[in-house]
Amino acid sequence: MRVTLSTVGLFAGIGGIELGLIRAGHRCIALVEKDDVARSILRVRFNISPTEDVEELHVLPEADLVAAGFPCTDLSQAGRMDGIDGKQSGLVKHLFRLLSCSRVKPEWLLLENVPFMLRLHKGRAMRYLVQSLEEAGYRWAYRVVNTQAFGLPQRRRRVFLVAARHSDPRRVLLADDAGPPSLPSEPTAYGFYWTEGNRGVGWAVDAIPPLKGGSGLNIPSAPAIWIPATGEFGCPDIRDAERLQGFDPEWTAPADACGRSRHRWLLVGNAVSVPVATWIGNRLAEPGDYNPSKDEEICNAAPLPEAAWGERGRLYRAAVTEWPVKEEYRPLRSFVRYELTPLSERAAAGFHRRARASRLRFQEGFLEALEAYLERRRNGSAGR
Repeated sequence: MRVTLSTVGLFAGIGGIELGLIRAGHRCIALVEKDDVARSILRVRFNISPTEDVEELHVLPEADLVAAGFPCTDLSQAGRMDGIDGKQSGLVKHLFRLLSCSRVKPEWLLLENVPFMLRLHKGRAMRYLVQSLEEAGYRWAYRVVNTQAFGLPQRRRRVFLVAARHSDPRRVLLADDAGPPSLPSEPTAYGFYWTEGNRGVGWAVDAIPPLKGGSGLNIPSAPAIWIPATGEFGCPDIRDAERLQGFDPEWTAPADACGRSRHRWLLVGNAVSVPVATWIGNRLAEPGDYNPSKDEEICNAAPLPEAAWGERGRLYRAAVTEWPVKEEYRPLRSFVRYELTPLSERAAAGFHRRARASRLRFQEGFLEALEAYLERRRNGSAGR
């Protein structure tokens, strides 16, 4: 028998977690989001008027589940790396404040963030989260999950944490394990970040690197796609970016009415992949079976694994991969539905200059193809 949960979304963004839970049959009753453009999207898509600021929230609405895809700004390798005490990522502490003063605590909690938090400052952020959860009376499990497992050509790894007061979170987050997807043997497209080049470029084979909220200067930043067969270098349309996160195209279109079209990239990049939330939502409705016989207890001082569970101060490494399911993979070139925006001469030249000066290794023929593209741009024969 499937269970339907009432849910509340803190740090809701554009509603990736909440939409996924709805697709799994659950019911969203309240949203909290500080960004004014994101709130305009939530109002249209969920028909709910969001609360503006978690810091000003005095009590949690009574619900079965509270979700919190809290800011990754201070926990990301591309961010400030201030850790869980940072001004933005540290806002998750308000979740525990609200739990402590709530008359009725939710049975379930669902948190999401970047996997770098497991290594940053020796995993201090995750250690803080699980300790706080145990102090609040919750059992917990976490796992790094890759969006590519759900057939989307985006190499996006995120850590999801599920906690429960009376239920077993392992039966939700750890019950499924399918191994890596079957990727095309002959890739027809590659994704990379043209804003880089002097260090990592987020290279992805037959996929894009993880969509991100913006560059180091917080400027909306789309990845680039190289199609070797045509010599094309271009950026995906925002509607394809939405689809790469599992949203319907034009999900963030209400931002246009606010005069903030460029902000759509930041919001999509910061969003939670909808299919991952749907999978978790389905397991919340119908928990699976989990066999911990291959798990091993590790000391609390050990490096944190990519999947684990625990209770009463004890930590166990879970013998699962980042691939909970194996849905049919859609190659990047065939997935993209809308016309690419050609990479500008300035963008291509800047990336080429940085790449040539770096010590990075690139796919055979990549830099030569970029040089040929740049020459065509200079001659006015490479599109717009």
